[in-house]
Amino acid sequence: MKRCWAEIDLAALERNLGCIRAALPAHIHYVTVVKADAYGHGLQQTATRLMQSGAELYAVANVEEARQIREMGAGWPILILGALLPEEIPSLADYDLIATVSSPAEVEAIHTLGQQRNRRQPIHLKIDTGMGRLGIWWENAGPLIRLIQSMPYLNLAGVFTHFSSADTDPQYTREQRDRFVGVLRNLPDLDLTNLLIHADNSAGIETFEEDLPFNAVRVGLLQFGILPYPDSLLARVRIEPVFSFHARVGLVKTVPPGASISYGRTFQTDKATTLAILTAGYGDGIPVSLSNRGSVLIQGHHCPILGRVTMDQTIVDVSALNEVKVGEQATLIGNQNNSSITTSEFAEQAGTIPYEILTSITKRVTRIYKTSREL
Repeated sequence: MKRCWAEIDLAALERNLGCIRAALPAHIHYVTVVKADAYGHGLQQTATRLMQSGAELYAVANVEEARQIREMGAGWPILILGALLPEEIPSLADYDLIATVSSPAEVEAIHTLGQQRNRRQPIHLKIDTGMGRLGIWWENAGPLIRLIQSMPYLNLAGVFTHFSSADTDPQYTREQRDRFVGVLRNLPDLDLTNLLIHADNSAGIETFEEDLPFNAVRVGLLQFGILPYPDSLLARVRIEPVFSFHARVGLVKTVPPGASISYGRTFQTDKATTLAILTAGYGDGIPVSLSNRGSVLIQGHHCPILGRVTMDQTIVDVSALNEVKVGEQATLIGNQNNSSITTSEFAEQAGTIPYEILTSITKRVTRIYKTSREL
């Protein structure tokens, strides 16, 4: 019996992928983003199921993540979204990987690798349309594309961008899209038919109108049953949660009125209060910011967190329940009876985003995989 664990429903992941693909236009390619240990779901297990479910291209953050996928098998294209350190460049040939480039220096270094290995090294060019992170600034992209085209040991396999404010500023997102498309259209010698042209899944359905060149979409949290942006391209797709997070009740006790709770006396009871001490804390991934503001499900009821979340334990108020026993399950994220706490709700209570919640649940939390296949 585990003290604290997460359940990952791989059949739900497979169903989600199927629903997303069915909602996309037929010509749109599916780029599955599995960086950061597949957003905490487990890279090896989820990538394997995605392979079995028809994923076309994997996107990861760095060489180490790419290597883990490549060691599972050859044949699947793997795109590294992050910048490469100089000593990592040989890994592109060693593991048959696709680099993202943003500068002439990166282009020249990878071309040198291709020359040394006598192979055309595939790359994707990232264009910065207003994120200010990776990518060549959009007004300077034309000369870099021409440089790439002049290099015989490079294969420009894709071009992409990232929308910085898709969840908050649709007008700016449209401006970014127009910048990106404008760069591509102003290069008449660039053969768009042989390129993978993509943006993130928050691009909006208008991204795939017939007069625009996009032919791929990057899908991250959505395939795991979490809708990061309510107005995103695939907001109407019926997805289901893949991830749930649970702990056990380790102790039940009653304290009198006026009792101080947790470090710093951060809560004080105003009446006799029954407490359940959970076998998980911030050392497992429960944010300290949930102190005195979050809740968990026990017996299908929302039980408030009292006091400060501690490293190994969390205190919750179970006074409203008739009887709580040691060993009972508490659900932090997921369904219990007819109640639920979604990852997005959990993140909102903690004052953060679902991405951070999932990637912050630590290795101390055992992952249990439900591996049944779809028929």
